Amino acid sequence: MNDSPSIASVDLLGPLAWGEPCGRAVLKASPEDFRVTEVMDIELSGAGEHLWLLIEKRNLNTEEVARQLARIAGVKLRDVSYAGMKDRLAVTSQWFSLQLPGREDPDFSILWGDNLRCLEMRRHSRKLQRGAHSANGFVIRLNRLDADLPALEERLQQIARQGVPNYFGPQRFGRGGSNVFDAQGWAAREALPPARGTRSRLLSTARSLLFNQLLAKRVADGSWNRVLPGDCLAFTNSRSQFAAERLEVNDSRLAALDLHPTGPLWGVGELSVSGQTREMEQEMAAGENVLTRWLEKAGLEQARRILRLPIEALAWHYPSPDSLELEFTLPTGCFATAVLRELVILDDEPGGGLESEL
Repeated sequence: MNDSPSIASVDLLGPLAWGEPCGRAVLKASPEDFRVTEVMDIELSGAGEHLWLLIEKRNLNTEEVARQLARIAGVKLRDVSYAGMKDRLAVTSQWFSLQLPGREDPDFSILWGDNLRCLEMRRHSRKLQRGAHSANGFVIRLNRLDADLPALEERLQQIARQGVPNYFGPQRFGRGGSNVFDAQGWAAREALPPARGTRSRLLSTARSLLFNQLLAKRVADGSWNRVLPGDCLAFTNSRSQFAAERLEVNDSRLAALDLHPTGPLWGVGELSVSGQTREMEQEMAAGENVLTRWLEKAGLEQARRILRLPIEALAWHYPSPDSLELEFTLPTGCFATAVLRELVILDDEPGGGLESEL
């Protein structure tokens, strides 16, 4: 019997941190309203068996582009690499690499058009690894804005200073939460999907759901952006972690949004927290024991994710009385929807929706 909560009872995100939304607006009225650019700090050597391409795509998802590159280059899909998935209904710029030992650069010109173009192409000695980019830059226009503008201005200034809860966005859970339903079903059967892509997607969904549940508890009690006894802390752009007991009480890095408390990405191994934080995380795990056992059986190791999402270089203006354009940068693996939902209620255009923002 599946003793995980049913899909109807799952709160995929959680409470807002800064009060009720200041209004509502339409997200993604057109692809040009949602622009994403990978920030890549790798210096390409100009020589090697790996061809790197910076590609701008429109109305295409990342896997579709990878398949087209593989077809033209005459290589297997596994020989095409990318740092992360990007939205389909958007204009996004991201890097791909193809392993082409002893081969000339393929002629990709047949691919380039209104929805796909190459911005840069260079050789390098190594392939592009998942998560290799350092951040994602966003330019997002919200249309049909109907909001209390003074309240919205105050909210924008507040999140610029203090950040937002680092929820996994709804796109991680599939349309209508379908990925959660599928993950719960496999977990109840104590089995793993045979297809590698499906297995990875559903395991990630389960981890994200558990993280969001823990973060929701800490948003509700006001501790998501402050240190509790026993917390494990991490820097924004580092995988290094350390116990809160090592932190100076007046440490300015917390106030500067460079250091944050963390929550669990569930897997095998001991929790790296103690005291009150450990009790809270163990209580969450006990309530979702089917999913936590499933993740452990799959061999995923315990990891941590920052609870607070800093918003770098947030700027905004109003191109028209009923539209708001935002520009900001987020760390990899974080979701622009976590920012937007603290501002307004988001309405999708028909056929819109959100995909991955990694």
